[in-house]
Amino acid sequence: MSQEPTHTTPAGLDPAAWSAHQRACLAGEAGYMDPASGLFSPTSTFLRQRGECCGCGCRHCPYSPSEQRAAGRPPKPCFPWEP
Repeated sequence: MSQEPTHTTPAGLDPAAWSAHQRACLAGEAGYMDPASGLFSPTSTFLRQRGECCGCGCRHCPYSPSEQRAAGRPPKPCFPWEP
């Protein structure tokens, strides 16, 4: 099941990553390789299909801020990734 993403790049997200996310969502893929870091990033469609927020701070988390807090999402996003 694919979900058509919006066409506006979210604030703070690299346009190349957003484009890769859109292509992966439209293709029904679970995620994509981030163009800048080379790390796998799950799509919002895949994360929504999981049924609940995992609390990991996923870049494309489709859940509301209250659902994210309840799941234990860290206050600082996981991206940009810092070693």
